Amino acid sequence: MTRVAVLDDWQGVARSSADWSPLLARAEVVFFEQAFTDEEDAVAKLVDFEIVLSMRERTPLPGSLIDRLPKLRMLGITGSSNRSLDTAACTARDVVVCNTVGGYTMAATAELALGLLLAAARAIPAADANIRAGRFQEGLPVGISLAGKTMGIIGLGRLGSDMAAYCRALNMNVLAWSQNLTAEKAQTAGATLVSKEDLLSRADAISIHLVLSPRSRGLIGASDIARMKPGAILINTSRGPIVDEAALIEAVQAHRIIAALDVFDREPLPPNHPLRNAPNTVMTPHLGYGVQETWTAFYRQSMENALAFLDGKPLRVTNPESIQVI
Repeated sequence: MTRVAVLDDWQGVARSSADWSPLLARAEVVFFEQAFTDEEDAVAKLVDFEIVLSMRERTPLPGSLIDRLPKLRMLGITGSSNRSLDTAACTARDVVVCNTVGGYTMAATAELALGLLLAAARAIPAADANIRAGRFQEGLPVGISLAGKTMGIIGLGRLGSDMAAYCRALNMNVLAWSQNLTAEKAQTAGATLVSKEDLLSRADAISIHLVLSPRSRGLIGASDIARMKPGAILINTSRGPIVDEAALIEAVQAHRIIAALDVFDREPLPPNHPLRNAPNTVMTPHLGYGVQETWTAFYRQSMENALAFLDGKPLRVTNPESIQVI
């Protein structure tokens, strides 16, 4: 019987997000709810699987891993592309790559960025912890009102534009910058284009909405964080390596800024990571896109892809030139 691996189901929602019975009738399906420790661990656990259904970039899929999975015949990705996947390695091995289309709730990540902004501005997690510990207002930091404050958005694509709209609804002034942003596009989104340096020094809160690429990796470095206002809020729901993690940790430990984070350099965040005990932080475990609507679309289409492959009629193939089905 064909073996199917469903990777990185960190919330344990895969089984309930789709009707897997048609696939279970034809294959052994194994759900992995824990992250692999490294590539060696991934090889050891996936070496006997013919079909692997991945979740975004949670498990990196370089050629060095693909080439060590001799039974692999089909790889499912969620979303239109996976930047961690070596598609050429799959093509060279005649491994069919299938994606999912539509149903991806893009606004969910921007909504979480708004939630992190409000949580950081009003110390909501600390207030909740106080209530649960039998206290009331004792020892809580004083929050700030966001009306009239300045939001700086780095990356004004779909998510950044959504965040700009939310902040305008809060009566905030919105600045924006990215390497290719034009004044006209910024104005269309209700923002004012400024330089990166100007944005960092003027904003009371900064929200990052960029994809991780060689150009964006380390984009916010120690000198950029040092330029921020004392007490400013830095929100990152994009990818951890866009921000210099060591500089960020130093800044929050010194109480210079507040970090509101959904993403980290390494995920899951290690148990002994200094951010887990750092002051001036609000954190969520990479929940950005992870809402019911997204899971339903991702898992339903992933199962459809596996069934279609078993039928010899693969769907949503991203590397059709490689296909030699069954």
